[in-house]
Amino acid sequence: MPLELLINALVSGLLLAGLYAAVSVGISISFGMLDIANLAHPAFVILGSFVAYVANDSLGIDPIVTGIVALPVFFALGAAIYQIYYWSFERRGEEGFRGLAFFFGLLFITEVALILGFGVDYRSVTASYIGPSIRLGYVGIPLRMLVPFVVALLLIGALHWFLTHSFMGRAIQAVSQDREALRLMAVDPVRVKRIAFALAIATTSVGGALLIVIQPVEPSIGREYIGRLFAICVLGGMGSFPGMLVAAMILGVVESVTATFFSPSWAPAVAFGFLLLTLAVRPSGIFGR
Repeated sequence: MPLELLINALVSGLLLAGLYAAVSVGISISFGMLDIANLAHPAFVILGSFVAYVANDSLGIDPIVTGIVALPVFFALGAAIYQIYYWSFERRGEEGFRGLAFFFGLLFITEVALILGFGVDYRSVTASYIGPSIRLGYVGIPLRMLVPFVVALLLIGALHWFLTHSFMGRAIQAVSQDREALRLMAVDPVRVKRIAFALAIATTSVGGALLIVIQPVEPSIGREYIGRLFAICVLGGMGSFPGMLVAAMILGVVESVTATFFSPSWAPAVAFGFLLLTLAVRPSGIFGR
């Protein structure tokens, strides 16, 4: 029945929003708070997926556990990347076009490295929650989407608490607005941005693990998410976690309903059309100031 299809499409869209929010939260930090357009962010998400795949395939470790354990490694990777970016571009005031070229280069280097290491075949993982579903009447809730949804909410909640209840979190929110005020408080803005960017990259470890739980991945699939990630960040309001979560839900529901009743090929076009319409009415985004 159409009503049953609609309800299942809405539920699927909301669960899909958890994944979108998890992989967009890093963009919300780097682009929304630091004004760094990290176009390579989706590539690091796919890197997180393949780290989870290797641990699951060779050692049988749960992919989400792998994503959490690998957080410090991705944090260190993000700190190193920002240091290179700062010394090469930001320190000289050349973070515009040349900075974008730097992240484009990182995107393709990461993708090519994954292709050389794993080929172009799709890879998937195994876990006890991949396959079973929960039935609530005529609504089916697959655990492979419910578990990532819950983990995504926990990740975003922890980051939101850190940014709003810690000194470093408040410094991260202020660094792009008033560097001189931070210096007057004896806080190094470069150090704050390095920690914030490293935190943004660290989230890709968990985001990539959630992605490969929901669907198989291959090295170039990250390109499909570039537009979605920045769209969610802008639609929700730059740097707003609640807005990002609402925007992810809107995008997920619109794509799911469109794919269910029309065609999957129409889903991205309708979702981005809705984005443009919303921004035409409210250019600052849903929760933007």
